[in-house]
Amino acid sequence: MAVQKSKVSRSRRGARRSHNKLKSPALSTDQTTGEIHLRHHMTEDGFYKGKKVMEVKVKKEASESEEN
Repeated sequence: MAVQKSKVSRSRRGARRSHNKLKSPALSTDQTTGEIHLRHHMTEDGFYKGKKVMEVKVKKEASESEEN
């Protein structure tokens, strides 16, 4: 069984644990669409820094596939 060499005080323990917190994600708003997205990532519509950079494939809905 592990045995500590010396007791760690509450303040030292707290100082060590001070870095173990969660950070909230950095969010941005797109200039053209106003959509909220992660920083340095394109929006779901394919826009980055106000410009269309990628054509997004449209997913077929379940109702359309059932009819065919």
